[in-house]
Amino acid sequence: MRLEPARAEDLTELHALIEQAYRGETARTGWSHEADLLTGPRTSEAELRSFLEAGESLLVWREGGAIRACVRLMNKGGGLAYLGMLTISPALQGAGLGKRLLAAAEDYAREQMGAERLEMQVFSRRRELLAFYDRRGYRPTGERRPFPYEEWPQAGALFEDLEFVVLEKSLLPPAEGGSRAGG
Repeated sequence: MRLEPARAEDLTELHALIEQAYRGETARTGWSHEADLLTGPRTSEAELRSFLEAGESLLVWREGGAIRACVRLMNKGGGLAYLGMLTISPALQGAGLGKRLLAAAEDYAREQMGAERLEMQVFSRRRELLAFYDRRGYRPTGERRPFPYEEWPQAGALFEDLEFVVLEKSLLPPAEGGSRAGG
């Protein structure tokens, strides 16, 4: 899977893809949506533009010229990168593209950003998504982050106790001659 940096002219199409994958009835055709937790917008074109302007990696995968998947990577320093907004078109979910997108994002973080570890946050209520990431080597750090209700009043939260589980994965190869603890 070849990922490429999103361009400013991609933002309208990219925003539409993210909203279709995370919110509303179109999101429900896939399995990785947040439509049962939040009713408002997932992002905006302005927020996506701010990622690009901040120098973050907003990467897209195209098929037939159309953006079908994306992922956001942010260098947090000290060998740590943050992965977010892992998005596959709902019509294409369930065919293994999420695994491929995640692997490509990990490769990009390691090779282009020098990341040794990748961090993400997943809603604690999304048990099937937590299990998906667990099968791919992401482990809970023990940290939980509350949903930012005050910062995102437009999100339309359906619960008052939303929180994120912080997950992390080492991107370093296992030590020679043995297995890595916790990996």
